[in-house]
Amino acid sequence: QVQLVESGGGLVQAGGSLRLSCVVSGSINSINTMGWFRQAPGKQRELAASITSGGRTNYADSVKGRFTISRDNAKNTVYLQMNSLKPEDTGVYYCSARVVWSQGDYDYWGQGTQVTVSS
Repeated sequence: QVQLVESGGGLVQAGGSLRLSCVVSGSINSINTMGWFRQAPGKQRELAASITSGGRTNYADSVKGRFTISRDNAKNTVYLQMNSLKPEDTGVYYCSARVVWSQGDYDYWGQGTQVTVSS
């Protein structure tokens, strides 16, 4: 059983910072790409940032220069440092992990953590 548990969300004023964490647990051999997605009220879920097992990162244009994704492979943990937060960053943030199995890769999701940025 693979589980992803996020933490670090909350309420912050515009211009502030938050750091999200996501721990992947279970009998896992390796994890390929890990990422953070977000979903604002009434909108579709979108990618905020992702990072490969080798450390290559990808960011949505809207968060470039403000968010930093990182991971600790030994701890099966991915982080999202969010600086200079804006009200439009408000939403539920979901962690994802592409776990490598012998029969193929499979994407797992966390339950989500709420981020609210007040103006």
